[in-house]
This record gives sequence, structure tokens and C-alpha cells, in this order.
Amino acid sequence: MEKRWKFSILYYLIAILLLFGFQYWFVSKQIPEISYKEFKDYVQLGAVDEVAIGETKIVGKFKSWKSIRETVSDTTHPAYQKLKTLLKRRPPDVQLGFKVVALEDKELLSLLEDHDVNYRGLVESNWFETFLLYWVLPFFFLILLWGYLFRRMGTGPNVMTFGKSRAKIFAEDVKNKITFKDVAGIDEAVQEVREIVEFLKNPAKYQRLGGKMPKGVLLVGPPGTGKTLLAKAVAGEAGVPFFSISGSEFVEMFVGVGAARVRDLFAQAKQKAPCIVFIDEIDAIGRSRAAGPILSGHDERENTLNQLLVEMDGFDSSKGVVIMAATNRPDVLDPALLRPGRFDRQIVVDRPDLNGRIAIFEVHMRHLPLADDVDVKLLAAQTPGFVGADIANVCNEAALLAARRGKDRIDMSDFQEAIERVVAGLKKPNKVINEQERRVVAYHESGHALVGYYLPHGDYVAKVSIVPRGVAALGYTLQTPLEDRYLLTREELLDKITSLLGGRAAEEVVFQTISTGAANDIERATEIARNMVLVYGMSKRLPNFSLSETDKSPFLGAPPREKFLSDKTAQIIDQEVQEIIDDCYRRARDLIIQHRDKLETLAQTLLEKEVVDRKELESILGKPQHQPKSDGA
Repeated sequence: MEKRWKFSILYYLIAILLLFGFQYWFVSKQIPEISYKEFKDYVQLGAVDEVAIGETKIVGKFKSWKSIRETVSDTTHPAYQKLKTLLKRRPPDVQLGFKVVALEDKELLSLLEDHDVNYRGLVESNWFETFLLYWVLPFFFLILLWGYLFRRMGTGPNVMTFGKSRAKIFAEDVKNKITFKDVAGIDEAVQEVREIVEFLKNPAKYQRLGGKMPKGVLLVGPPGTGKTLLAKAVAGEAGVPFFSISGSEFVEMFVGVGAARVRDLFAQAKQKAPCIVFIDEIDAIGRSRAAGPILSGHDERENTLNQLLVEMDGFDSSKGVVIMAATNRPDVLDPALLRPGRFDRQIVVDRPDLNGRIAIFEVHMRHLPLADDVDVKLLAAQTPGFVGADIANVCNEAALLAARRGKDRIDMSDFQEAIERVVAGLKKPNKVINEQERRVVAYHESGHALVGYYLPHGDYVAKVSIVPRGVAALGYTLQTPLEDRYLLTREELLDKITSLLGGRAAEEVVFQTISTGAANDIERATEIARNMVLVYGMSKRLPNFSLSETDKSPFLGAPPREKFLSDKTAQIIDQEVQEIIDDCYRRARDLIIQHRDKLETLAQTLLEKEVVDRKELESILGKPQHQPKSDGA
């Protein structure tokens, strides 16, 4: 390991002595010292302008050479000749200072007054005080300020540490290390990385047949799915050092720092081999260099990426150094990073399915005191689309709610409330709403629930509430699918649109007018309808035809962009979307009219109780003919 040069107090003392010597030899020596007799001769000559008299020395100034030539009449005086030699190299208007060792002389003041010399007393300080006050303390203050500024920049007092890697090292003997037991819901990804663990533990098993371990493993997936957790679990299982660093920590304001830190990181990794180097959010430095200046960033990022590519080519995977990286933007990565020989393997860490969510709930519930009514399967069924971070947040919120209510154990109601809090936002029971708006919200949410309840392909209606939540929600209807769905038919999409429009239809049937409360419902319904026409090819007049440019990444959730279309095609698209919306709204309105009595009962129950759960919903609306009953509901 290269020995780092460190500052010592000895360096500070040497610097102070050098500065003091500079001041003594090049500043003090500029003031000539004259004898006491010469001083009195110069006073009598009229060449002295002012003096300061101290106990041990006298400090003064001569008049300028121009003034001396004009006032002194006796130019033959020896003192005049000496002064002429002393001052002739000076500009004629500049006054030269001098110093004299003081002697006891009672006639000195009279002599000064007779020749009109301005005099004053001189307060002398000892050498130590002068040295301490005027040199040591200011210099020490500057050193402290310099060190503080560099520490604020995160580099320490040594400027040479700019190029040092900031990777955090987790040793193999770290307490509470993470293993595969702490990772749930991503079994396929865990199975993929188990081979890396076996290679780090027993590399000879794979090398005996000439095989080489992949140099790099890229974990790809949406945020919160457990990519970083999986990398730490690999290090914990293998029992090797784990270097963890974020991609953004390579690039600084100074040119060349990123490349230097990459070199230092790989140098440390080779010394600690076998080990794992994990770069989180690698898209911060690994963006494509061919994307142009808008997307590729500045040259410093490109230099950092080039150095990373060179280092990945330069080390031998047989040494036991495995590079792992994580990103949720694989579409923007440079192709050179993804070629064989660098990140050989790409492992997708996707959102967990129903069984995966059950396993994640069980992991986070291991250390929680649970009541007997907690149903993990029902909780997993009510959280479709949740990732590991969301489920961890639900469990934490449930524990906080139970503690706030003074409970000894966390029951099912706490988890239900936590899910609603994550999905719909914070409950605001104290929000003041006038009675008319409250009635509109009650009928609006009742319309959503009733239409969704009777549709053959509608999602499971779990709860209806008119308690305000979040930023703008005055009420909500909680609908969740009973199973994970990866394909949706045209009929299922139409039922989703119809359910979204049920609130607006109920307002029109009951109040003969409509409100702004359906703004978000209309936006979501229109988006589904446009996707049916543009993306899914479910149009009547433009069937099986793609009319959009979707994003390459399956994790970004970006809306489709329309291709360059003719005016006629764009008009047909608008007509198709309008027809889908009109047909679904007509269906929703017919269901509201058909079950008007049940709508009134549900709305009045909401006005009285504010919340209606599934059991009470079934008692009001009857048993659904098409929807299956949820386990535990």
C-alpha cells in the first residue's frame, strides 16, 4: 500500500520560521541603524523630520532629499556628505527611516525642540509578543480556515486525496451482515447470483475446465426492487470485502477527478481480492457517448466512463474481483459497457408477483409482534405492483400506527390503514367540507363502487370512503385485483374505463349536473382509451396497427409518443377514442339507473359512517354474479 504523505506540526513551525527570517532579513534590514552621534549631527543639521523615543531605541524618519537640499545651508558639514551618500539612491520625494540605540541624554528633548523635530514616545513590546501576535496567530488562523474549507469539500486537508476513491468498504466480519435469507420476492435473480458466490468461495471448481467468471453483473429493475440489497447479500454469502459506491461520487468539479477515483477504486479492489465492487446508479457515469451533448453530459463524465471501460478490460477475473452495478435506466447506458467482457450478465430484478410479495411481507414481519388476525396472503393480494421498498414502508407504517394507538400487537386493521396511507395518502378527517360537496362526494364514490361491483371484469372493490386523503382526494374507492395480471383483454380495459366513469355518471343521474371531482378519473380513462388505439391495436377502424413510439426501457413507465401521422389518421384516432369513452360512459350511466335504489342506500350509508368495507358493501349491493370472493374477505 502506498504510504500517504501527512502534514505535521513541524512543517508549520518551519514555515513560520522561514517567514520570520524573510521579514527580518528583507524588511528589517531595509531600515539603516546609525550611531547616536550621527543622529545628533543630523538633528543639528536640520535633516530629521520626526522621531519616536523608546527605552532602548529611537526610531525616526529623515526629511526627503529634496527638502534637505532646500533647507540646509551648510553643505560642507560632514554629516551632510554622509546623508548625501545615504539618500542619493532614493527618489527625491521619499523619506528614509532610521533607528538608533537610545542613550541617557537629558538634553535630547531641548535639541529636538530647537530644530523643530516632531517627537513622541515609543511603546516597545518584547520579541515574543511581536512574534506571537503578528506572525503565529494570523498564520495559524489561515491554516485552520484552509483545513475547514477542504473538509467542507469532503476531501480532507490533503489536496492529494481528490483522486482517492470514496467507496465504502464492508468487511467480511461485519456484524449483522446481509445474506440471501434477507432477500425475498426475487428468487430468479437470487438464483442467478448464487453462481457468483460459489465462484468466489471455490474458483478452482470453475477454472478446472477453462471457464472464466463474468467480469461484470448488471442488475436492472425498477426502483425499490432490491438491487442494492441483492448485491450486499452476495458479498455477505461469499464472505468477502464489499466495495460500495454511487456513480455520482466519481464526478466532481475538478477535471480528471472521476478517472483518478476509478483507478484508485480498482487498485484497492485488486489488493483486497477476492472482493465485490458495487456501483449503484451506474447511469450517472455510464450514459451513452453517442447520444449528443444534451444527454451525454460533459467531457469529465466521458473521461470517467472511458477509464471505467479501460479498467474493466485490464483486470483478470480469475483474481476474484467481481464488478456489480445497478440501474433502472438500462436504455441510456453506453453499448461499450454492455458488451461481453465487461458487464457480461444482465439480471432483471423485477416487481414481485403475489408469492413474492407474501415472502417479502414475511421477511419484514419476522421481528414484529403480530396479532392473530393478520393475513399475509390477503395483504399481498391487496398490494399489486408494490416493490420491496413499498412493502417495507407498509410494515413500518403499520407498526407506527399500532404504537400510536397504544397497542401491544399489530393487527390487520393497522396494516389495512397503512396500505391505504401509502396508496391514497394521509387521512385528513378534520378537513372542513360543506354539506352539499359532501353529498356530491358520497354519490360520486358510490357510483365508482357500484359500477365496479357489477361489471364482469371489474377489479375487486375492497372499501369505499369519503374521508379526505392526500393533497386533493375528497374520497376514494379502493379497488385491487385478486391476482397478478400480465395480459389484459379488450373487455377488461373497457370495464376499467367504465368503472372510472362511474362517479361522473352518478353525479349526472342524481344531481342533473357534473362537477370537477372527476378530473383525474377522466384523465386516466382517456389514457387507457388512447393506449387501446395507439399501442394495443384495439381500434375498430385501425385494428392491429401500431401508431406510437414507446420507450425502450420497460421500467420507466413513459407514455407512448405518437408517430408522425397524417391528418386523416389523427382524426380517426380521435374519433375512435371518443367512441370508446362514449360507449363506456353510456354503460356506466345505464348501471347507475338500473341500480338507483342501491346507489341511494350506499350513498346514505357513506354519509352516516364515512367508510363502508367489503362485507357491508355486499349486504347493500348483494352478491356479485361475476367476481370471485377474496380469501379472507
